[in-house]
Amino acid sequence: MTQLSPRLLNRRFFLGSAAAGATAALAACTSNDSDSSGTTTTATNASAAPGRPVTIGFSAPAADHGWMGAISLNATAQADQFSDVTLQATEGTNDVQQQISAVRTLIDREVDALVILPFDGNALTEIATEAMSAGIPVVNLDRVFASPLAYRTWIGGDNYGMGANAGRYIADTLRSRNVNNPVIVEIAGIDSLELTQERSRGFREALEARGLSVAARQAADFTAATGQEVTAQILQAEGQIDALWNHDDDQGIGVEAAIRQAGREDEFFMVGGAGSRRVMDQIKSDNAVIKATVLYSPSMSSSAISLARLLAQGSGLSGMAEHEVPASITTYSAVVTRDNVDDYLAVGFE
Repeated sequence: MTQLSPRLLNRRFFLGSAAAGATAALAACTSNDSDSSGTTTTATNASAAPGRPVTIGFSAPAADHGWMGAISLNATAQADQFSDVTLQATEGTNDVQQQISAVRTLIDREVDALVILPFDGNALTEIATEAMSAGIPVVNLDRVFASPLAYRTWIGGDNYGMGANAGRYIADTLRSRNVNNPVIVEIAGIDSLELTQERSRGFREALEARGLSVAARQAADFTAATGQEVTAQILQAEGQIDALWNHDDDQGIGVEAAIRQAGREDEFFMVGGAGSRRVMDQIKSDNAVIKATVLYSPSMSSSAISLARLLAQGSGLSGMAEHEVPASITTYSAVVTRDNVDDYLAVGFE
């Protein structure tokens, strides 16, 4: 009988099983290392016992945003936790063709697994499918490919849940303050992105379930400059505001600046999104307009590296009855408030 190579043995476990399936939650991230570049978060759920040495390729967009920068930092830090993992990370880029070329280089190097956060999921689908066909398991990180044939496992955030939890928190807080007919404002990200649309849909439907609605909404393109600009416009148009949800904490730097410039910090409360350390520190101090943030944590890249290691070694996820790594894992968008912020400071990104 012909002996199969480790990659082909692994291939038996993942070909044909990439359709969206059961969701699961990885164990909490508990190891954090700080350096001059910021805080990194590493997961301890996977078995740390050394296994077969494997090489994992990693590709993500340019680190031109605090969240995206943390994605790359966390992936590198997680790989360093394993003596049996060698990480080959490509230079981050927002050029689709450059990212395709980078992934192709990793395929040609015959890495044992790939972790890819595509700048554009549709555009990277073909090259990811090529990797899968070559016997290289692909962990699709956050921005989903157009076909489940392009990945073995997907792990990412819950955009709808993020909006829904923001809406529930705002509704509950307004009720506790006995605010009737509240004026609720939403500062979204990039409207052309499905993730923004899902966040807004979750927010709107959660409010509607409580008999509330969004009075004013603007997209701010995930930049601080546009966040400041559109928030200033809304503040001029709305003479009274009771609550504001901003989709992204980095974008929120501009949103908060506009609120301060208008002198309206004490008029309403603000809820952020993603979970930056800057915002968590403000929540803990309780001396700013922002009172909560809804997580969309870049710690997911740490978990993605752990999953890629397990796939490359033909192992399953510890603590689960099934022998294989799940096909789909959705992280939870917890609401961080002054009451629980100490529990989440470790996963706040710079």
